[in-house]
Amino acid sequence: MGKGDLRTRRGKIFRGTHGNARSRKREKALKRKRGKEGQSTGKEGQGTGKVGAKPA
Repeated sequence: MGKGDLRTRRGKIFRGTHGNARSRKREKALKRKRGKEGQSTGKEGQGTGKVGAKPA
């Protein structure tokens, strides 16, 4: 069971494919979870949000 075995996660990573052993939804969820930890949107305290509004 190694890189040549397409039924294992390692084999799918090596081949660059997805399937039951390596689903795409799981990867997206992990990336979203990692991205939210310790990061802000950077939009706090930046005006009213109106387009074209002039600063006071």
